[in-house]
Amino acid sequence: MAEDPDGAPHRDQMIQRYLDDIEKVIGFHPTILSSTLQKRLGPDGKTIYVTGTIMFSDLSVLEIAVFAVEMRNKMAVDKYRFQYMDKKGRMVFRYDNAPHHREAPTFPHHKHLPNRVSPSTQPSLTDILNEISAAILNN
Repeated sequence: MAEDPDGAPHRDQMIQRYLDDIEKVIGFHPTILSSTLQKRLGPDGKTIYVTGTIMFSDLSVLEIAVFAVEMRNKMAVDKYRFQYMDKKGRMVFRYDNAPHHREAPTFPHHKHLPNRVSPSTQPSLTDILNEISAAILNN
């Protein structure tokens, strides 16, 4: 892998590695039927916006929106929304860090459930896919 003079991976390689990691995580889960991701590189070459949907074996859907930024030679998620819906389109849960639930002790991170909002740390895509897969396999 080519490196910058300071020994860090080139920016475009960091973003590509980040995108490859997302694809690997999605490809690992046997409950996933299909996925469609759109990737938009920011004009500065330091940001990536990933949106898309993942369909599961029970026809439930996860909508993804992640804005990641290169910071200190790694990719950091700045903004995110992961909304999981059942096959009828009803929200099961949504993780996000929109700054609208200041009462959450984990502000701005929180998890929406059908009838409440609960504290949450920033989840990884792996965490969310594991949560969904466990729910599908336990039904």
